Amino acid sequence: MTLTEPVIIGALSPSRAGDFMTCPLLYRFRVIDRIPEKPSAAAVRGTVVHAVLERLYDLPAPRRSVEAALELLEPQWDRLLGEEPAYAQMFADEAEQREWLGQARSMLERYFTLEDPTRLEPAERELYVEAVLDSGLMLRGYIDRLDVAPSGEVRVVDYKTGSAPGPDFEAKALFQMKFYALVLWRLRGAIPRLLQLVYLGGGGEVLRYAPDEADLRATERKVQALWAAIERALETGEWRARPSRLCDWCDHQALCPEYGGTPPPVPARQPGDTVRSSRRTATDEL
Repeated sequence: MTLTEPVIIGALSPSRAGDFMTCPLLYRFRVIDRIPEKPSAAAVRGTVVHAVLERLYDLPAPRRSVEAALELLEPQWDRLLGEEPAYAQMFADEAEQREWLGQARSMLERYFTLEDPTRLEPAERELYVEAVLDSGLMLRGYIDRLDVAPSGEVRVVDYKTGSAPGPDFEAKALFQMKFYALVLWRLRGAIPRLLQLVYLGGGGEVLRYAPDEADLRATERKVQALWAAIERALETGEWRARPSRLCDWCDHQALCPEYGGTPPPVPARQPGDTVRSSRRTATDEL
């Protein structure tokens, strides 16, 4: 490291930033305490669908069909199950697992109504990116797909296996994409031309947004403010719960004061605690 390079003070991904915005105590449980969570059937299904769509583009363009995608599904599920045998415990019986796989099939079929993969040649898939801001805060994450036009214009694509958000929640959905656009801008010096969210749940929908420099500067200010709030919580030990409808799906209710629980003592913070690399798992944002 040269004297001109900033010292890394911490790291944020879109998922962890989203955790803190949703509930600071959830962020603490996941990042500081690292309390294990039960695998979510919806999140694991998203991981499998993402894996299929990534590998679909390994095939020559004329062979990228619905049938080819469906043929990839069970092998990818078997591969993931081999890596994480505990995922088999998500289902009460084989019938429930078949229904779950059927929902994944429906999502893959829906994908072909939203994009034509025979006309696309992604420049990158599952691209890990990271950039360090002038403050020393590292931003990092995985981009599902990066398309680059012959003109050099970049499109950032993310697959979502849930339903498209309503108008009141689009800004929250786009935060992740603006986060990636900010990282790419800092890395490459050019602002992506288009951000595209492909929703495979519900009726299927594509949300597109063209960012500009003002958007990304605002996103950088928001990320810096989030990190400042995280630093304050680290210093004071105060991680407040923020009740919402998402509490119904939280694994940590037994430890949450909002549900009569008591969080464990905050572990001693060691240098680098928040700068730890990890591969994408089924608990990451999809």
